[in-house]
Amino acid sequence: MIENNSGPAAAFHNHVFLGEGHEKSERKTWAVIWLCGVMMVAEIVGGLVFGSIALVADGMHMSTHAGALLLAALAYTYARKHANDPNFTFGTGKLGDLAGFTSAIILAMIALLIGYESVSRIFTPVSIHFAEAIPIACLGLAVNIASAWLLSGGGHDHGHSHGHAHGGHDHQDHDESREIVTASGVVRLEVFEDGAPPRFRLRAQTGPALIAQAVTVETVRPDGARQVFAMRDQDGHVESVAEIPEPHAFAANVRIGQGVYPVVFEEHEHAQGSAARDNNMRAAVIHVIADAAVSVLVILGLLLARAFGWLWMDPLAGIIGACVIASWSYGLIRDTGAILLDMNPDRSMASKLRQAVEGDGDQLADLHLWRLGPGHLGAIVSVVTAKPREADYYRSRLARFTSLSHLTVEVTHQS
Repeated sequence: MIENNSGPAAAFHNHVFLGEGHEKSERKTWAVIWLCGVMMVAEIVGGLVFGSIALVADGMHMSTHAGALLLAALAYTYARKHANDPNFTFGTGKLGDLAGFTSAIILAMIALLIGYESVSRIFTPVSIHFAEAIPIACLGLAVNIASAWLLSGGGHDHGHSHGHAHGGHDHQDHDESREIVTASGVVRLEVFEDGAPPRFRLRAQTGPALIAQAVTVETVRPDGARQVFAMRDQDGHVESVAEIPEPHAFAANVRIGQGVYPVVFEEHEHAQGSAARDNNMRAAVIHVIADAAVSVLVILGLLLARAFGWLWMDPLAGIIGACVIASWSYGLIRDTGAILLDMNPDRSMASKLRQAVEGDGDQLADLHLWRLGPGHLGAIVSVVTAKPREADYYRSRLARFTSLSHLTVEVTHQS
């Protein structure tokens, strides 16, 4: 017998799978578009009025920059306005990834064009108007720096994972900590795993220092399993000798001398790495940084060409810039393409899902895990069990995986 999405927990849920801070990112992107738009108009008008073809050319280049950002902004706006549209079966969270994939293709084309033009200029050098070219390049760099500052404001991380498997915040030295008030003072218990296997640490906040012989920690897990952890003295604290097995969700009875103090630890698993990244904002930032990197290389090439007569430095700077942009474009195409093809976005979470289901003797027959939007994952879990368990039982076991925004549980009972 198969039960699919049964129980009241699965009866009603929305399909809004937008990333955290979606509207803020949308506003920042539109602000950068306005900045680039004003700069574009000023350069084109100024170039036409003062007869500078270089200024007009840079203004036209700025228009392609603004166009790429416009793609990101429209994706944010459309995804927000249609977040509750039932025509999108799994919401609009992937629109940002689609926009990021498109931007990556545009970046690759820009890299090819820059590379082609640079190689052409090595074989067919052209005269360079240093007096106009250098200030324009510096002006473009200033606009790109301002754009990057506007886009990155608010603490977004576009190149790396944020969060940790055992918390919803940036990785700290411990999963969670608990303060315990004793007759002798306040002590702090924490699960510590800073680059090491997880262990209990207990230190006195107030009152006398703790002695390992007088302290034990007993964990009681939801299935009734108990484990007692002996402690050893460390520098300024006591630490458990044995490692704490996964998952870190249990009640703990802390014995200090003659007193016993109960505390509860609840573990929450969050998406990390590519599963949590906002690829739409990442694409916008890469466009800005790529433009800034090219501006820096162009300025360097122009200065060396003017100082030493090395005219080949200008096209060489272009070739280097094209290679850098191509590398960033490849990374963005790879990551967004994987999401659009529903590849497994978080192998670590998939492994922990399997452990959570099979930890009590059941068998995970099938598992599908895919990304619905930044920080939102969908999963189909097929379980084979010989015990009288229904879908809600497995939902409760998987409740700590807070990034599972759309969970389907199928249960097959073996006779």
